Amino acid sequence: MKIDWAALGSVFGVSLVATVALVGLFTLGVIGLSKQEQAAALARTGAYACFALCLAAVAYGIYLIVA
Repeated sequence: MKIDWAALGSVFGVSLVATVALVGLFTLGVIGLSKQEQAAALARTGAYACFALCLAAVAYGIYLIVA
């Protein structure tokens, strides 16, 4: 059995970047919802956009697994 280390490293790198990006987006969404200032409407809209992007990324991942 031969292991393709380059492919394994590539999968690890992409998984790491995707995980950090999703956690970052979710964190921005939570921060946007916690704002209680005058610009709260803009922050809330940005938070909902971050959550929508997270949902789209998760749905795409599920699509890739199922299809």
